[in-house]
Amino acid sequence: MAAFLYRLGRLTFRRRWLVTFLWVAVLAAVGFAAAKAPEAPDAGSSMPGIESQKAFDLMDQRFPGATADGANARVVFIADGGQRITSADNRRTVDAFVERAGDGSQVAGAVNPFRAKAVSKDATTAYATVTYKVKADDLTDASKNHLEEAVEQARHAGLTVEVGGSALATQPSAGGAAEIIGVSIAAVVLMMTFGSLAAAGLPLLTAVLGVGVSMASIMALSDAFGLSSSTGTLATMLGLAVGIDYAMFVVSRYREERANGHDPEEAAGLAAGTAGSAVVFAGLTVVIALAGLWVVGVPMLTKMGLAAAGAVVVGVLIALTLVPAVLGFWPNAVLSRRARRSGRIKEGGENNGGSRWASFVLRRPVPVLIASVVGLGALAIPVMDLQLGTSGDEAKPTSTTERRAYDALADGFGPGFNGPLTIVVDAKGAPDAKTAVHKIAKEIGATRGVVSVSQARFNPAGDTAVFSAVPADSPTSERTQNLVHTIRDERPATEASTGAEFEVTGTTALNIDVAQKMQDALIPYLIVVVGLAVLLLLLVFRSVLVPVKAALGFLLSVLAALGSVVAVFQWGWGADLLGLETTGPIMSMMPIFLVGIVFGLAMDYQVFLVTRMREAYVHGDRPGQAVVTGFRYSARVVVAAALIMMAVFSGFIGAGESMIKMIGFGLAVAVLFDAFVVRMAFVPAVLALLGKAAWWMPRWLDRLLPDIDVEGAALHRKAAVPLTVVGPHDRESARV
Repeated sequence: MAAFLYRLGRLTFRRRWLVTFLWVAVLAAVGFAAAKAPEAPDAGSSMPGIESQKAFDLMDQRFPGATADGANARVVFIADGGQRITSADNRRTVDAFVERAGDGSQVAGAVNPFRAKAVSKDATTAYATVTYKVKADDLTDASKNHLEEAVEQARHAGLTVEVGGSALATQPSAGGAAEIIGVSIAAVVLMMTFGSLAAAGLPLLTAVLGVGVSMASIMALSDAFGLSSSTGTLATMLGLAVGIDYAMFVVSRYREERANGHDPEEAAGLAAGTAGSAVVFAGLTVVIALAGLWVVGVPMLTKMGLAAAGAVVVGVLIALTLVPAVLGFWPNAVLSRRARRSGRIKEGGENNGGSRWASFVLRRPVPVLIASVVGLGALAIPVMDLQLGTSGDEAKPTSTTERRAYDALADGFGPGFNGPLTIVVDAKGAPDAKTAVHKIAKEIGATRGVVSVSQARFNPAGDTAVFSAVPADSPTSERTQNLVHTIRDERPATEASTGAEFEVTGTTALNIDVAQKMQDALIPYLIVVVGLAVLLLLLVFRSVLVPVKAALGFLLSVLAALGSVVAVFQWGWGADLLGLETTGPIMSMMPIFLVGIVFGLAMDYQVFLVTRMREAYVHGDRPGQAVVTGFRYSARVVVAAALIMMAVFSGFIGAGESMIKMIGFGLAVAVLFDAFVVRMAFVPAVLALLGKAAWWMPRWLDRLLPDIDVEGAALHRKAAVPLTVVGPHDRESARV
């Protein structure tokens, strides 16, 4: 591995013009394909294997021309100043709205609140439901404008009108200036780390190019593979973070090899052969974690994972080819300002902050180990109260009309009104379909926790019916979740007495089912991802205990990160600092996302840091000294890489979409815990206690595993070369 990448690094250094041209050509080609590709399709809500999805599919089959997840608008009318919505003037206003809103080519129907008894008990609030034949993304501007004009006319008549539903839903920002913020902070960190504008700019330039290639590729393939417009969000986030980090590791090793006396081309080859090997295996761990999302069985999640994995692969390829090529254009520009002025290249040193910290840990491994484990364990305690779910309009800012509509309906009709359960009855096998549906509705209506049941709506064939059951509690409450389970548990007796079958669906039931599906998939996902990564780390470190230690450290950091997410987004600790107006259950996909992505990133730091320790140990250092050597050369770069990733992820906390905000926060704190607690404290403490045993491997296993030479032992057997200096009159290289 190291020898191959060494040759590749030297080749791309020499053929820098060709390599650069090829990458620019790739960017132009995928950019052109993206511009010509059809628009990304709707993300959809397909969730195979759950009851809610089966019910949606049945509705699509039995109600031709209607779409189970078609757009809708729930328009809420509020009479202010002690008035009643049932007064003559207000009633005329509402009737006029219903008549106007129901007139449209894409409108399936508009229900008058006075006919549907959709008026609150105090007669101050009413709502009209407008349904559409198409999904929200397929609504034309004319249809949206038509609805907005009808709403404005009702407002001008004196009523307070708010609109919920998907038809006019506010589109949240995917992160706003997140990328700009992250790149800006990354630039500052790189400048402080390298002391060179070129060294700081090179990783940024190559990472941005890599993200451009990845995103253009996703857009170009969106129609062919059914990739939604949101698929690229995770790819952008990870592609930018790992792209900067991987390039930075190669540049850092290049500077180190220049300090060891190698000329620019040789230094580029050695950097690709050593740091590049670590980049390859670090990237593989991230790809394994992301591609492993297929285990969950959710198409959208699988596509997001594969798209992000593709972005990571592009980042690895750029670090191995384009970075050495760019170094070939300006071989001395990436060196520190002091080296360029004095002509003496110096990188690292016998003693720095990293080596001093490692020596401190080696002297006190037990207290450091206990402190790191206890600290992360305490942060993980909130996980015991983890509640999975999906937030709706209640989580949006009060500045949005959807949130105000949600609050008005909860005040006027009860907290459960915003999350009705949809009951789909298949009465094909019943002797009398209408009698069977009536009995099922009566049984569900009598269930404790159900406030009301709507009138059933039959399909044209008369063999399928749909009605709603309104819970007494809010959609995200534990009592509503228990109600759904109760209805399903009591279903066999009801179906046996009626001869008809029914299923429970709707947004509330769907969220409950998704949460359960995510929870059931977490353990298999962990087994697959951690198992494959441990095998990969066996190859890298040729040790049994080091991969096990890496997995344990990851579990500590991910549990602490998930506990922090629960404390902020569920308990509300410090929620105001993040702009959260409401708290609620943790997004159902969050644990899966956090486990997958953080595992990959944690292994990044594991590979980059411990590879240098392994390299020192292979070259003759004692176990303790190898830890110090690894920290001397890698700690500063790993800290900088962690700060850059935290900056990139933190930028997404400002996103308007709660899913992106939560992921950004979770990943940022996970990197904080993993890089600064696990890798900087837990890892050296464990290695200090293990001593030589840390690098033990049974001989039979050592013979079975291929020798991939990640530490570049073959490269370091090469004869030493004269020292390279940089003078003001020779900006390329000179020998003394």
